[in-house]
This record gives sequence, C-alpha cells and structure tokens, in this order.
Amino acid sequence: MKIGALIIGDEILSGKRQDRHFNHLQSVLAQRGLELSWTIIVGDDPEQLQRFLAFSMASKDLVFSFGGIGATPDDRTRESVAKVAEVSLTAHPEAIAEIVAQFGDSAYPNRILMSELPEGSRIIPNTINRVPGFSYDDHHFMPGFPEMSWPMIEWVLNTYYPNLRDMAPSDEQIIYVINGRESEIIEAMRQVVQQYPELRLSSLPHLGDKPHIELSLRGGDTELIEQAMSILKTAIKEADFKWSNQLDNH
Repeated sequence: MKIGALIIGDEILSGKRQDRHFNHLQSVLAQRGLELSWTIIVGDDPEQLQRFLAFSMASKDLVFSFGGIGATPDDRTRESVAKVAEVSLTAHPEAIAEIVAQFGDSAYPNRILMSELPEGSRIIPNTINRVPGFSYDDHHFMPGFPEMSWPMIEWVLNTYYPNLRDMAPSDEQIIYVINGRESEIIEAMRQVVQQYPELRLSSLPHLGDKPHIELSLRGGDTELIEQAMSILKTAIKEADFKWSNQLDNH
C-alpha cells in the first residue's frame, strides 16, 4: 500500500502560512517503517481540488488530507470529496453528537455544518474541540490545525492500520563520486534500474567547492544492493573517476 498526502489551502500556496504537516507526517510514518510515496499541495479552488481528489481517490493508496473541512465558504474539501465519490453530503449522526456536545446551542446554525459529510464517511475523533475529521475509504480528512490533525494521524494508524509497518526499504548504501559527471555513468544507472527493479536508485549531484555525485541504492536485500552497487563502481572506475564511502575523504 502506497501512502500519499494532500495539503489543502490557498494560505499555503500564497505563503501566508508555512506547511508543517509534511515533515510531521514523514516523521510519524518513519517510526513505523513507512514512508510517503507522494505529496500534493493544492489550493481551495473547487475545480482543481476535485481534479486532484479524483486522481487520489482512484488509487488504492492510504491518503492523509489536511485542511478545508471547516464551515466557512472557502472550506470545500467535504463537498469536493462528495462530488468526486458521486455521493451526497449528509448530516452524520456521530458528528452532530460530537459538535453539539462541545458547543451546545451555539453549534447552530454554523458549526453544525461541519457534521455534513460525504455519505458513507466515518468520523475521526478530535481531542481538541470535538469537531471530527472524517474517513472515506482509505482517505482520511483532517483539519489544517496541527494540534488537531496530528493526534488524528496517530488515531487513524492505530485504529485502521495497526499492522501496516516496515514497508520502507530497510537497507541503504551510499557512495560519493568525486568530480564525476552523471553523463559518464548514466548507462550503468539504467542497467541497475532495469536489472534490479526492486531497488531504488538515487543520483544527487552537488556543485560548489567540492563537486561530487551522491549515489545511493535502497532496498530490502543487502546482497542485491551490493551486486547493483558493483555495477556502478565498475562504471565509475572505467570513467576514470574516484568514489568514496565518506565524503570527507577527498
């Protein structure tokens, strides 16, 4: 199962607010041996929001979504999910109970609007003010406020995915190609990608006073990593470059 993140809000794209969810979600997932496959930041425009939700909801990915589930006119996530799923927005009894329990009569007429969820949704408890997030299939929609959404991440993982662990590559080998050029070893990289599809290759060139290429291979089989890395090391030697396990060695 791949894991994605949707970060929603014009305020993120405009720079009025800095996103904090991406780094936190990465950290939470890493503690479980998981990692993100993709992240999308999108504004509140309904057409664009629905376009990216259509992409996301067509997958079988586990998706965490942050923002846009409030009661103001610019909060369009609930409505957009319903349109993409082709279901109606309906008043969710559990959401109503939570909101009324927190706010009493002042829940009406506005706060109670946040109980209108896509039909078939399940609520996500909110430990701060009891206005719930919601889950639709493997998509989990949370407020943009970290103090509310971050406990929700933990609750979703513990409740629905307690055994989802250790799916990220467990082993990694890194070498540094000193004063190398990617163009000279790109054929070897292609060979590795084709011959070892279960491994993840990364080539990161660095400029500056000490130009180098950081080459890494990640996967779950140390022996395969060694075999693939030997192909790269041979190509580096044939190109008359030097490599090192430690960047400071050159």
